[in-house]
Order: sequence, then structure tokens, then C-alpha cells
Amino acid sequence: MFERPKSGQKAVLVHLDFNRWDYTEAHTEFVELARSAGADVLCVVGGKRDTPDPRYYLGSGKAESVRELVVEHCAEVVIVNHDLSPSQERNLERLLQARVLDRAGLILDIFAERARSHEGQLQVELAQLEHLSTRLVRGWSHLERQKGGIGLRGPGETQLETDRRLLAIRIKSLKKRLNTVRARRELGRQARRRADAPTVSLVGYTNAGKSTLFNALTEGGVYAADQLFATLDPTLRQLKLPTGDNVVLADTVGFIRDLPHELIAAFRATLEETEQANLLLHVVDAADEERGDRMRDVREVLLELGADAVPQLEVFNKIDLLDDDGAQDTTPRVVDGSNGLPARVYLSAQQGAGLDLLREAIARRLQPDLAELTVHLPPEAGRLRAALFERGAVHAERADDDGTQIIDLRIPRGQFDRLCQQAGLDPVALVRAATPPH
Repeated sequence: MFERPKSGQKAVLVHLDFNRWDYTEAHTEFVELARSAGADVLCVVGGKRDTPDPRYYLGSGKAESVRELVVEHCAEVVIVNHDLSPSQERNLERLLQARVLDRAGLILDIFAERARSHEGQLQVELAQLEHLSTRLVRGWSHLERQKGGIGLRGPGETQLETDRRLLAIRIKSLKKRLNTVRARRELGRQARRRADAPTVSLVGYTNAGKSTLFNALTEGGVYAADQLFATLDPTLRQLKLPTGDNVVLADTVGFIRDLPHELIAAFRATLEETEQANLLLHVVDAADEERGDRMRDVREVLLELGADAVPQLEVFNKIDLLDDDGAQDTTPRVVDGSNGLPARVYLSAQQGAGLDLLREAIARRLQPDLAELTVHLPPEAGRLRAALFERGAVHAERADDDGTQIIDLRIPRGQFDRLCQQAGLDPVALVRAATPPH
């Protein structure tokens, strides 16, 4: 048994090749993840295996090599870019005499550092505790001592059992508080549905430029930086389209390959904005050579969230970073799909190039949800007329011979019906009155 170091950033990284074709890409991302967590990377240990070793995951020979490096560099933590079982993590800690962190633990650590809002902190804490609940059998000596002494004798509850009980109580409390958050979010979504305000949600691989694009479109003031998981907390802002219609734009947490299931579960209340959206803007780093693999990873997470059926508009960001050598087109542009609707937009959020094209593309993708109506408004319908103008739904207006107004609209039919009901008017009669007889 040993006392685990309570702090320390000097790290030895371990990343093995299990004959996966994306080994080099995963290796680069792993080093970036470790540095994002504040680790002082001393060295990276590689190797090849066909299958994980049941005891150490790395194999006994490789584990011994890592132990020698830990001693040589006075490392305080060993980070393994794979998911370790609790027993493998415990066995490695005994052998290496250093803290051991697997991939899930590393990502959770980054999330804990970046969460700013109360909701985000609750979500991260829940994910950490869910992860820790399977790893309470540790090398700490205090976990094996029985409670004893005057007034403490009795059932002989071990410290480990106490920790498990307290952990379960805390997890239950966090889930209850997050259910309250989920209910509050659902109320907000219901209000938006009543107002027929479509929701457009930004999704994409971490560091693809989602928050920069969000700020460029809405002046949202979301923190944006060139780092993995720069922002975690969801933000909703209103976006005005060229048609005059307003939509709600949602910025969500970035995805990454092998995202820990604890995080997906904890952030489900936040990511429901993605599942309930009318349109997803799949933001892609156009300058990333591995963008195809990144897009596949995002689609896999969307499938797990149940959001794979939501319509998507691909946004290839950072075209200003492409090499303008004739082989790559760095011009902002829109590419339509086989259905005649925009399928892909090329732009640079940092430079502001192509943002108007994106707004127009969003409007075109949402346009099938809008009804084109011509209505006949009598003089007593002034309240309804004002509401239609306020929502930017009026495209043309003319006066009839009797002084009533004939108005051409583009508006969700459900929203028009509700506005008419609020004004005490029959929507069917208004539309019929403006239709000339055959």
C-alpha cells in the first residue's frame, strides 16, 4: 500500500497502438489533451499490442519500462490514453508508486477546470462521482481501517463503506438538482415552441470554432480560445435571419472521440438542446487534415444522443487557414444538396467572411416550415396587424377598395393561427376572405 500523491503535474504519457488506423492522430490529440489539463509532459511511451493485458493493460514488460521512467523523471502522474478498469488502475498505481489517470479521468479533469456556470459544475461533479464510484478500492491505507474508539464501536463500518455510502447520497442529490435544471430547460423549450421560434444548435468536434462562430453571428460574448473544450456551458441567443425571422441559436459542448459515457449522461440535460433542435449546424475545421474522421466521431455521438435524425447543415469553418495554392478553394460559398437546399457552407468565423451566406442558408433550410399566406384584415384587426409586423412576417401590404388591408405573409402556420386566436379572429376566415373567387 502507498499514499497517493495529492498533487503534481509532471506526467508520463502512455499511448498504445492496438492496430487502429487512427493511431498517429489519436497520439497527437492525446498530448494536446494532457497539456490542456495543465500536465507537464515529460515523455510519451508508445508500443503495440493485439489485446489489452488483464492485469496492467500495458503488459508487464511495458509497465516495468514506465516504472523506470517514472523514477528517472520523478514523475508524479501517469496518464494512459485508454479506458482502464478499476483493478488495472489500482495494479498500475501499486507498481508505479504514482497516480494513474485513464482517458476518461483526464477528460473529466479538463471539464472540471473549464465549467463556469452552476449547472455546468453540477454536471461535471456528477460525471466525476459516477466515474469514481467504481474506483473506490484504492491503495489508500485509511480505506482499510475500521472505525474504533470510545463511542465509535459498533457495526464496524469500514472507511471504504462510509465513502461509498456518502458518495451514493451525493450522487442522488446531484441527480435531483439536475432534474430540476432539466425541467426548467423544458419549460424554456415549450415557450419557444409556443412562439414558433425555431432552434438552431451548433455541434461539432472540440476546437472546430463553434464558440467563435456563435459570437460572430450573435455577439454572444461566449469564451472562445484555441484549445480543447474551451467552453462547456450552453448559451442561447436570438439570431435574426435575412427574411426578418428570428431563431434561437444554441452553443453546446464540443465532442471528442471516445467521449466518456459519464459525461454524455451528465450533460444530457444540456445536449437535449441538440436533440430538440430544428436544425443542426455541424461545424467542421476545414483546415484539419483529419476532418473526415472528426465528422464521423461527431455523428457517432449524435447517434448516441438520439439526435442523428435532426436535419444538418455542414459549416466548414477556418477556410482562411487553408493553403491558397489553387488546390483548395478559400472562397466563402454555399453548396446545395440534391434536394436543392443548402448542404454545406464554407466560411471563416474569425475573419467574418461568409457569415451572410450562412444566415441565408439557415433561412432557406428553415423555409419549408414557413407558410405563405395572403390574408384580408378588417379595420378591427389592428392588434393582429401590429403583431405580424413585429415578427417580420409581412412581405407586402395593399389596401382594398373598401379600405381593408390585404397582406402577404410568410409565417409558421401554427404561429399565425395562435396570433389570430389571441386577437379573437378566425384564421381560416381571414385567409378565405383574401382569396379571389374562381
